[in-house]
Amino acid sequence: MANDQTLPGKNDLIERYWLPFTANKAFKADPRIMERAEGHYYFTQDGRKILDAFSGLWCSNIGHNHPKIVEAIQKQAAKIDYSPAFNFAHPDIIELANTIAPQFPGDLNHMFFVNSGSEAADTALKLAIAYHRIRGEGSRTRLIGRARGYHGVGFGGISVGGMVNNRKFFGSLLPGTDHMSFPYKQDEQAFTKGMPCIDVEPYMRELEEMIMLHDPSTIAAVMVEPFAGSGGVYVPPEGYMKRLREVTEKHGILLIVDEVISAFGRLGAANAATKFDVVPDIVTMAKGINNGTVPMGAAIIQEKIYNTFMEGTAFGVEFFHGYTYSGHPLAAAAALAAQDVYQSEGVYQHAAEMIPYFEDAVHSLKGEPNVADIRNIGLAAGVTIRNRGKAGDRATDVFKATYANDVYVRNNGDDLAISPILTFEKADIDRTIEAIRSAIKSVD
Repeated sequence: MANDQTLPGKNDLIERYWLPFTANKAFKADPRIMERAEGHYYFTQDGRKILDAFSGLWCSNIGHNHPKIVEAIQKQAAKIDYSPAFNFAHPDIIELANTIAPQFPGDLNHMFFVNSGSEAADTALKLAIAYHRIRGEGSRTRLIGRARGYHGVGFGGISVGGMVNNRKFFGSLLPGTDHMSFPYKQDEQAFTKGMPCIDVEPYMRELEEMIMLHDPSTIAAVMVEPFAGSGGVYVPPEGYMKRLREVTEKHGILLIVDEVISAFGRLGAANAATKFDVVPDIVTMAKGINNGTVPMGAAIIQEKIYNTFMEGTAFGVEFFHGYTYSGHPLAAAAALAAQDVYQSEGVYQHAAEMIPYFEDAVHSLKGEPNVADIRNIGLAAGVTIRNRGKAGDRATDVFKATYANDVYVRNNGDDLAISPILTFEKADIDRTIEAIRSAIKSVD
C-alpha cells in the first residue's frame, strides 16, 4: 500500500483527493459524495436522492445508466479493451465517424477523435494553424476568441477562451491571441427570453477592426461557442453566427465552433450549426457524444481542410497530433449506443417540445429576491444572482440551498446554471425551478 500515514487533524480519505474547479477547503468541510446514479437522479452516500438538473456537467443528456449504453460498454470490455490509435483502428470507431458526420451540415465530414472538449479545442486550433502553413500562408498564426468563452483547460483553449480566472494564474499563455467582446449588455438585455433581437453589426465592426489591426494575413482562426455555456449561459443575438461566418470567410479566416455543450440535443437539434444554418470550418464536440459515460471528444473538419493535409504531405504522417486513448473502444461503443438512443427514443424531438415550457418556467423566477437577470437558450438557462460585495458569495449559497432541496444545479461566480437532462418531463422542470425559488428566498 502507498504511504498510509494519517494527516493529523484531517479526514485523510477526503484530504488526499484534490478536486478540480472546486473550493477544496469548503468542500472537505461539507462533502457531497455521489454513490450511484440512475435515470434523472444521483444517490448520495448519506442516503439522499438528488434530481440532476445539470445533466452531470452538461453531458448526461439522456440520464444516467441507460441500459443500452451500460450493455454496450460491458460487451465491449469483454471483446476489446484497448486498440492502439496510431496506425490501427477498430470497427466501432469507423462506424461512429460514419454515424456522427452525417448529422453536421455542408462539407463537415471528417472526424478526428480525442478524449475531451479540452483536447478537441487544442486539436482544432492546431489544425487551423497547420492548415494555413500547408497552404503556404504560414504567417496565419493569430487566434481570436471571445470574452466569456470557455474552450477547456489546455493552453490553447484557455488562451483563446475568455474566462479570467481560467487564465490569470498561468502566465502569458499563447502569443498572438485576441478577444472579441460578448454581445451582451445587462442593462439593455436583462430577462430576454431566448436569443435577443438586437443589431449585431457593432460587434461585427469590432471584429473587422480587430482583423484590420493585426492584418487578415496573420489570423488563422476565430473560435466561439454558439452560446457561452460554462461562462454563465450568455446567449448571442439572432443572426450573430451567420454574420460571424460571413466576416471570417471574407478574410480567409477559419471559423471554429465549440459545440462541446450545444451538440447532441441541448438546442433541440443534433447541433447548433444545423440549428443556425451555419457551416463552420471545424466543430468541436464531447460530453453528449456518448452521454458522458467514457471520456471522449472529437473535431469534425471540412473536406477542404482534410484534403489539404492529404494532398500537401507527400509521404508519411499528415498531422503530427493525437492521443493514446483517441477513439478508445469503450468510448466508441458507448457513443454508438448513445447515438442510437438519441434517434430511436426521439430525444431531440422531446427536448424541442420541452424548450418553451422550460423557458416560461425559468423566467418565472423574475422578481424573486436578488435575481438580476435570466437568460435561456434551448434547454439551458443562466440566472444571475446579485452578490453581497464579493463575486459569487450569494450565488454559492443559493447553489448549496438548492442542493439541500435535493436538486443539483451549478453556479459559476454570480451565475446559476441550469441544464436539464433532455428527457426531463414538465414535472421535473417544475421541481427544479421550485427548488431554486425556495433556495433564493431562503438566502439573505
